Amino acid sequence: MAEERQDRRGARDAREGSQEVGESWGRSARPEEAEAWEALVATARRTVTEGLVVGTSGNVSVRVGDTVLVTPSGVPYDRLTPDDLTGVGLDGEQVLGTLVPTSELPMHLAIYRATDAEAVVHTHAVHATAVSALVPELPLIHYMAAALGGPVRVAPYATYGTQELAENMLRALTDRTACLLQNHGTIAHGTTLDQAYDRTAQLEWMCRVWLTASSVPGLAPSLLSEEQVAEVGERLRGYGQRG
Repeated sequence: MAEERQDRRGARDAREGSQEVGESWGRSARPEEAEAWEALVATARRTVTEGLVVGTSGNVSVRVGDTVLVTPSGVPYDRLTPDDLTGVGLDGEQVLGTLVPTSELPMHLAIYRATDAEAVVHTHAVHATAVSALVPELPLIHYMAAALGGPVRVAPYATYGTQELAENMLRALTDRTACLLQNHGTIAHGTTLDQAYDRTAQLEWMCRVWLTASSVPGLAPSLLSEEQVAEVGERLRGYGQRG
């Protein structure tokens, strides 16, 4: 829990530093940013209530133009208010808020710079984290891997909050919308917060299925081929309601 303790110290230092509480970096939030922040906080709280995060162990961000709104470091999500809105530019410079941004900001910014993502969700989900410590790639236990772009890779371990971790993550995300972080957790992106969250939940579910199937003594789960998953990927292109 060293990460959480350090995050809490950062949040406390932000409150006790030279800025007064309520004094914003740079400028005031625009209406669309305030609305996006409300949705971000709801998504962050959902990661806790649905068991994907314990305490402040994950983080969420959403892009509004050239500004990235992100959960602050070490602050429980149930305590976040509209006044806690925290935002940075794509260069990482803080432009909104008084609280220190999440320590995992390098991962979030790396995704926004390299993809057309509009939202990112990072968690320490139990089953996904367990799988990340066992294999270099999630075995193809279910065809919904296609919804994430194909076989889900595991990014090699690096210390949290570092550029090395962000670079490892980007390689694992090549042609994918989610990956596992070795001995760490998950990260997923999407065009909306709901989509990024749903991909995170789907990944955790697949990890749970594989762990469950693999735990039966004397039996090994049957796996799909990459060709079978690719076929599902084609079918998913037309899935859902039209219009």
